[in-house]
Amino acid sequence: MLKQFAKSFLGGTVLFAGLAVANAADKVVFQLDWLPGGDKAAIYVCIQKGFCPDAGLDVTIEGARGSSEAITKLSTGVSDIGSAGIGAVMSATVSENAPVTAVMSLFNNGPHAFYAVKGTMETIADVKGKAVATSPFTESNIYLPLVLSDIGMSDGDITLNKVDPGALGPMLMTGATDVIIAWMTDVTRYTNQAEKAGKELVILPWSDAGLELYSASIVASDRFLEGRPEVARRFLAAYKQSLQFARDNPSEAAQAVVAMVPELDAENVEGQVKDMLALVFNEDTERDGLGAITAERLQATWERVSAAQGVDASKLDPESIVDRSFTPES
Repeated sequence: MLKQFAKSFLGGTVLFAGLAVANAADKVVFQLDWLPGGDKAAIYVCIQKGFCPDAGLDVTIEGARGSSEAITKLSTGVSDIGSAGIGAVMSATVSENAPVTAVMSLFNNGPHAFYAVKGTMETIADVKGKAVATSPFTESNIYLPLVLSDIGMSDGDITLNKVDPGALGPMLMTGATDVIIAWMTDVTRYTNQAEKAGKELVILPWSDAGLELYSASIVASDRFLEGRPEVARRFLAAYKQSLQFARDNPSEAAQAVVAMVPELDAENVEGQVKDMLALVFNEDTERDGLGAITAERLQATWERVSAAQGVDASKLDPESIVDRSFTPES
């Protein structure tokens, strides 16, 4: 009787332990490529609205200031998967063979733009002779020479100053610079600052000058993809659900961000969510699918990146930096 009880008890203990292991969430560190905000809403939605927990994932978030830092953290094992500019991934692969891979597109249109006070510029070509302020870390700096070349200019036709990103808005509103370089995800932030200063902005997307390419993408460390492929697949499925939730519920998506980053202003965050969505859901998304990376646009992106950095395009097959097999079809 005692042996039977002991056997039953131990069997139950083993079963309980097995269930506990089965129910344990897989830990994933998500890498931001910039500071928290509405343009990063999907990962906060994934956590706050249950998409990540329902997929058996315990997700934490790691910050960075720029794609280069994000790629370094992914490469060195600080984080598992996150967002970074695909152009930066290409560059890091050529220069240092960074062990990271792009697994889905996020912004299928470039977010880069000139911002100026209305009345000082009407077209991108009006940037000639202007003082232009930019962040030292932004991916936009890679493409600026190409945009200038496309409109028949060079670096010498503008005065470029690299400043702290927090100074961009105040500098523009006070006239300390004529133009700033910022992303289309920041429209609400800067228009709100302009309204408070009694000004109106003109926003000139670089896509108007023909700069059409992939930009922010979801990038994973090769270690994560090779060591935990099923976790990566579950994460990407949950992340896509989160993007779709944000599209349908931008106010709730903003609240998910503010719930985890309470120092942010909810109204500004909601504006950023809406600004971001236009870069994720558009005609290209309808044609190719959410998260798709087409061979044609990928090649065009590499041609732009290699030209901007003076790199021989033959040094990289852009297909070598992507893996589409982890992303579920839309």
